[in-house]
Amino acid sequence: MITGLAAGIFWAADTIILGIALAMTPFVSTEQAIFLAPFVSTFLHDFCSAVWMLFYMGVRKQMKNVVRALKTRSGKFIILGALFGGPIGMTGYVFAIKYLGATYTAMISAMFPALGAVLSYIFLKERMKPVQIAGFIVSIGGMVALGYTPGGSQISNFGLGFACALLCVVGWAVEVVICAYGMKDPNVNNEHALMIRQMTSAVFYGAVILTVIKGWGFTADIAFTKTTAIILISAFFGTASYLCYYKAINTLGAARGMALDITYSAWSIVLALVFLGQMPDVKSVICGIVILLGSLTAAADLKEVFGMKTKTA
Repeated sequence: MITGLAAGIFWAADTIILGIALAMTPFVSTEQAIFLAPFVSTFLHDFCSAVWMLFYMGVRKQMKNVVRALKTRSGKFIILGALFGGPIGMTGYVFAIKYLGATYTAMISAMFPALGAVLSYIFLKERMKPVQIAGFIVSIGGMVALGYTPGGSQISNFGLGFACALLCVVGWAVEVVICAYGMKDPNVNNEHALMIRQMTSAVFYGAVILTVIKGWGFTADIAFTKTTAIILISAFFGTASYLCYYKAINTLGAARGMALDITYSAWSIVLALVFLGQMPDVKSVICGIVILLGSLTAAADLKEVFGMKTKTA
């Protein structure tokens, strides 16, 4: 369980650092830059993460095992999961923000763990106790409340935006379930799976999405700037998060792994205060506490949450 919580903490750090990069001049200088920013930053992030994983797996002398894992049926499932979670899920998220606004996109995308839990029940036969289901609902409710800002969204096309947000939810939920299934193979552990996932996402984003939106020129312009250096740092924390996340999924199951990972919303509040000096309001503090308590309850049970029979990933 500690590994799952670490995934949330590292992802919160990744989110904050990536937010700093996205606010820098190259991404906000022109209308074209603003349009391309989500796509280019996602590609650079996943590419840098793949580089970090190559270094990590090289040090551990695991690349031969990754190649062997790629040739298995389970390895191909990981590739499919990567396409759902990276290009499909993230593209849906980006366009949902464009057409629906950030507020409603955040609220709808927060539903992906619920769908993931349902799919885990159907396809992976994972069972959750009623108290764990209640914890899941409480945690997701906290995320929705945290993301809601009255009058904070500019809706340009509700139908299309809602469809894109649903695409994001489905993509992220399906990724977790497919990857959890793939990691049941003893020849594909969480590290092999993540190496395959990040390489697949980076290659597809670069070869297909950046080519379609004609974003390679902009990418080349910022490739060797301070902005990309900051993305490289954020990708380091993102890679650490994914390593912990995939290990939690492999150890605890998809539903419980997701429950712990989504605590990043709460940890982001803490890290923003510590490193950026951003004082949270009362609503953020309450929502953060609700998310943490709900997630812990969903990932364990009441006895485990309060210190009895604690299990760690």
